[in-house]
Amino acid sequence: MVSVLPAPPESLNAAAPAPLRILLDAIDRLGRLDGWIGGGCLLALTLLMLAEVATRLLSNFLPFFPPSISIAWEYSSYLMAASFTFGAAMTLRVGGHIRVVLLLKNVPAPVRRALEILSAFAGFVFMAFLTSAMVKFAWGSFTRGQLSTASDTPLWFPQAVVTFGMLLLTLQFLARAIQAALGLPLEDHRMKASPVE
Repeated sequence: MVSVLPAPPESLNAAAPAPLRILLDAIDRLGRLDGWIGGGCLLALTLLMLAEVATRLLSNFLPFFPPSISIAWEYSSYLMAASFTFGAAMTLRVGGHIRVVLLLKNVPAPVRRALEILSAFAGFVFMAFLTSAMVKFAWGSFTRGQLSTASDTPLWFPQAVVTFGMLLLTLQFLARAIQAALGLPLEDHRMKASPVE
């Protein structure tokens, strides 16, 4: 069976004990998947908005053409939420989240490591709580059979997609806490996109 998302050629987690290395490499693969899904959602959002604009334009000249796509604004909000949550884990792994490093740059290495462990663990706890709340929220929508008013879309589906993105960020915070505790590299700059010139 061929893996869709192979591990990087040289794992940054190579110094970790075998079971933890397998876990950390799996979370890295999920982080890459997370980025691709987020990019796909952003592309779908762009195409949906372009279709909405084209439909509006064509309806001005062709009277039989509908004036808008009825689900465009609803589904664009779902896709935007999915883009944000799916991009978050990969962004954390490449070090793209906004951080105030003034304190980290001015303390000794052992204190810096302790702060990294503490902040990653705090992020993990917060995201674990948020993810569990979203699981309950999506499950409640599923059991009650809630539908959106605009398109009759079952609300549990977009909620579950957003929840999955949050779960991936939770796992990435866990991986970061483990990497900080083991003294492994916290960021994988090989996952960063190349600058557009």
